[in-house]
Amino acid sequence: MNIAIIGSGIAGLTCAWRLAGHHQVTLFEAGATPGGHTATVDVATPQGTWAIDTGFIVYNDRTYPRFMGLLSELGIGGQKTQMSFSVHNPASGLEYNGHSLTSLFAQRRNLLKPAFWGLLSEIVRFNRLAKLALTEALDPGATLESFLTRHRFSPFFARHYILPMGAAIWSSSLQEMRRFPLPLFLRFFENHGLLDIRDRPQWYVVPGGSREYVRALLARLGDRLDLRLNAPVQQVERHPAGVILRLASGEAHFDQVIFACHSAQALAMLAAPTDAEREVLGDIGWQRNEVVLHSDPRWLPERQRAWASWNYRLSDGDLARACVTYNMNILQGLPAAPPCSASL
Repeated sequence: MNIAIIGSGIAGLTCAWRLAGHHQVTLFEAGATPGGHTATVDVATPQGTWAIDTGFIVYNDRTYPRFMGLLSELGIGGQKTQMSFSVHNPASGLEYNGHSLTSLFAQRRNLLKPAFWGLLSEIVRFNRLAKLALTEALDPGATLESFLTRHRFSPFFARHYILPMGAAIWSSSLQEMRRFPLPLFLRFFENHGLLDIRDRPQWYVVPGGSREYVRALLARLGDRLDLRLNAPVQQVERHPAGVILRLASGEAHFDQVIFACHSAQALAMLAAPTDAEREVLGDIGWQRNEVVLHSDPRWLPERQRAWASWNYRLSDGDLARACVTYNMNILQGLPAAPPCSASL
């Protein structure tokens, strides 16, 4: 068959990888480079040039089995990394990193704070109650806040642990996390080992940056793939003999089309979406995020012992979007200096 794929991220490239050996495949990418959310930047430092990931960064051995299988096919190994998490509250000065006892009490005065000891106790209690809830029938309409209220978790725990962690994962505000669907939240935390203190998955980064798997896929595909960059698809129309793709350069006819892009983008391209397509594609929200690559340590906790892989900076209120700084030196195993961070 003659197949079109729209979008050259991991979904589109994997589809091309699986299909190109048996079909004629054309991949359309609106941007100038393939890779989707993969964004590796070369940074010149006194120690040499570092390949820093600012888009897709990490994967683990528990929830990424097919991705790990793909990397194995491509001959790409994984580099172990640390997935630690810190919270910094500029208003109160509170900060901690849950990776170890030393980093947990990086701010020594927390040893004398009953509220901080209470936070640690509530983390253990939350994990226990969350696991128990997962063995029962969960109300599909329940929210994270309703769970916190029902079990009388303190505002201190909510604001300095569970809400920031969720906001960092889903790039949302604390208020949005309060309304987050409880079943999805608990299942995600369980699947990623976030309800356990010890039995957590091993996380990895791609050596040399995540662009390496993009390069490997394209090299292996070679001339079996017709890759068209700077080629945004304007419209997709069903046709008795297949589909018609409309671009600025004209029309292209295919037997099948695969949308490997955001749901809203797919809906906007469909010439005559069905009611079911409108309902499903229109009900999946997504947002744009701005990421800044920098070497400013002021976006990390004040104490270096509290620096983590993911560093959440609290705002004054609950409505502000998440402010998360990824310490790339820790994540990608780079020398400690100069500090290289990606803030979202």
